Amino acid sequence: MTESLIKNEVDYQVALDEFEELMQKNPDADTDEANRLEVLAVLIGEYEDRLMPIPLPDPIEAIKFRMDQLGFTQRDLIPYIGGRSRVSEVLAGKRALTLTMIRSLTDGLGIPAAVLIQPASSNEPHVEDFQWEKYPIREMIKRGWIDFSGRNWKAHAERLVTDFHAPVGGQPRVAALFNRTRSVRSARTMDQYALQAWCVRVASRAMEIKLPGSFSRSVLGPEYLSQLAKLSAEADGPIRAKNELASVGVHLVVERHLPKTHVDAAALYTPDGQPVIAMSIRYDRLDNFWHCLLHDLVHLSRHLEPGMGMFIDDLDVDDDSDPQEREADDLAAEALVPSKVFRSSRAAQVRTPGSVQYLASSIGVHPAVIAGRVRHEAGSYRILNQLVGQGEVRRLFPDCGW
Repeated sequence: MTESLIKNEVDYQVALDEFEELMQKNPDADTDEANRLEVLAVLIGEYEDRLMPIPLPDPIEAIKFRMDQLGFTQRDLIPYIGGRSRVSEVLAGKRALTLTMIRSLTDGLGIPAAVLIQPASSNEPHVEDFQWEKYPIREMIKRGWIDFSGRNWKAHAERLVTDFHAPVGGQPRVAALFNRTRSVRSARTMDQYALQAWCVRVASRAMEIKLPGSFSRSVLGPEYLSQLAKLSAEADGPIRAKNELASVGVHLVVERHLPKTHVDAAALYTPDGQPVIAMSIRYDRLDNFWHCLLHDLVHLSRHLEPGMGMFIDDLDVDDDSDPQEREADDLAAEALVPSKVFRSSRAAQVRTPGSVQYLASSIGVHPAVIAGRVRHEAGSYRILNQLVGQGEVRRLFPDCGW
């Protein structure tokens, strides 16, 4: 593909593949590959902005999100919406927002009017509204997620997708879960059909396995996360982490991401209430694995309960605007390398392989964990490439069909 505009889906897919390949290489600054990476980022962004605009959030979910940010209860909304029963009816989707309510919520809480004037999503989506053929059915068949041997899958799209969603309660239940999704962290538009298919696949796999331990959110405290991070020092650390989490009732499911999703990890509950951390290993690096894992464990322990939706993360993106994402970033980083220890270390100052390896050895983590922290603090992802554990994760999960 040339450096002209991306004109169609074929160009777009070629550009995405090349972009991810170059990201894996971490090219040095001012090289041809680094310049090409920047060009591709612009071209991909322009194409997504033209053809895949980001939809506005549901108005009720926007109100609930603002309540979370401000620490509001339903009582706190009475000045903006009316009496307690009216607030309850609005938040349950049983009463429409009036123009007066919209003005009050916009002026008082800063929720954009463009969001509030939309019709609220129904709690019971109508199956006839779904566009079955938009699911990545061809890729799902190729990966063995769907069993179909015929040629004309489009003629059978509704049946194939319906059967695919059956283990997790059917399409309406899945759509309702997505309507309640707490956060999708990404600077790029994700294909919602592909993202939904990936999450269903993850949940279905988790529901097939009975774990030895029972789950309590209180288990996943800072001390537990710090101990989990020390498993990174082992050659098979990611496998050990999976087994350890199983012992406390948490599924760790590794599933290769689908095109146009850009997802690194997700935190969710299955329809029968089992907690799941899903990881795509989009970037095959140890530093990325451990940060993604601990980041979404924080979501699971602090921000999510059964029936609340899910957190979906593209961790290429720094998101300081969302307090829950910021907390997950901060607590994950602290569990991996305590800030006080890092700031007083030589690795924070000179950024050499020797200083990184010394600090890693002294606190009992893999050098990739330290290298990842140094790269993040420096704002440069082209240094210490030899220490981030490139190619050391996917090999541990060979069943994913890399």
